[in-house]
Amino acid sequence: MALFIDGDVSSIDDLTAQDSQLLDLASAEGIDVSRKMGLAENELRIELEALLGRMLPSDGFASMGASGVSVNQVVVTPILKLWHTLKSLELVYADAYQSQLNDRYAGKRDAFRERIKDAYERLLRAGLGMSWNPVPRAATPTLTPAPGSLLDGRYYATMCWVNGTGDEGASAVPANIDLTASGLMVVPGPAPAIAAGWNVYVGTTPEKMLRQNGPLSSPGQTWVQLGALVTDGPGPSGGQAPSYTQYVPRLIQRG
Repeated sequence: MALFIDGDVSSIDDLTAQDSQLLDLASAEGIDVSRKMGLAENELRIELEALLGRMLPSDGFASMGASGVSVNQVVVTPILKLWHTLKSLELVYADAYQSQLNDRYAGKRDAFRERIKDAYERLLRAGLGMSWNPVPRAATPTLTPAPGSLLDGRYYATMCWVNGTGDEGASAVPANIDLTASGLMVVPGPAPAIAAGWNVYVGTTPEKMLRQNGPLSSPGQTWVQLGALVTDGPGPSGGQAPSYTQYVPRLIQRG
């Protein structure tokens, strides 16, 4: 699972699974669905910060804020993904209604709004998935030819940062390169402070990338693929599983 701060909380496929008419609507009305997903992410971040702000101070976590927890620790669980998906769809249909004043669009907007309330309540009951030592998604690495003997063709590579307890963050968006009579050098971007090292994944298609390194590569180290790829092993990480569940107290209305 990715961290909330990694972005891409849900995908277009997640949205179309909930509403098969989405892409036709977006095309007809000129709506940028990706932008609505970004707006939904911003709104959820505000909500999550408010929820976490309800927590009481925790000993030993003063540097992380009054509540001792941070939105940077939040892991995207299935119910959080659903909340974001429904919020994105509500914003799409709200935009469509404001443009056309079409009652059908208003009905879909209101239906998704009701489902958002249910998803929110389910999230409160289930709690927030949290990581003790969050590892952010890696940036796309830089690929260059290097001395070596890989078969000629196109190669794809990605990477993941790993913290000191072995937790692997979400993999980077893959890079690709066409090689002829050479090897492959993979250069990571700047390491987050928490990184103890990184893993590299290479393949001839994005679907077939497998881990190539044994021990962790150090944060400042490059990886050179000299010859044939490892053909058996783990693929890129989708991110960290929650370390614990953060339950959020409900506010009691006065009066």
